[in-house]
Amino acid sequence: MDKQTLIDGLNEDLAGELGAIIQYLTYAAKAHGPYRPQLSQFYLAEVADEQGHAQFLANKIVALGGEPATTPRAVPEARTNREMLQGVLEAERRAVKDYSQRAEEAAAYGDKGLQVQLEDMIRDESGHAEETERILKDWPV
Repeated sequence: MDKQTLIDGLNEDLAGELGAIIQYLTYAAKAHGPYRPQLSQFYLAEVADEQGHAQFLANKIVALGGEPATTPRAVPEARTNREMLQGVLEAERRAVKDYSQRAEEAAAYGDKGLQVQLEDMIRDESGHAEETERILKDWPV
């Protein structure tokens, strides 16, 4: 594993976190219906975690000698509350997959601190996905 490949992967992850921040803020504004207050609060509560992940990634990219990404990953369109929740679930599952791969790459590169931090982020994103799955479980179609 070479440093530039690791930096490139971390920049993909950073783009994902920037996109997640936008996704949560946008979906909080777009939530509607009888569960609007709860959904809006659920989305807004996730922003701080994603922001912390983004800051860590940007700092690590710079520490490795790279330039942090500034373009977010695209946010999927969603018109209904269900589509928004499904979009969030897909994004969280992708983050778990990406961070799992990145943790392996960090281990191969020999950066144990990065590996452990990424594993902590996997735990965070897994928790977000599980909570979203629970909300969707009995959500009307």
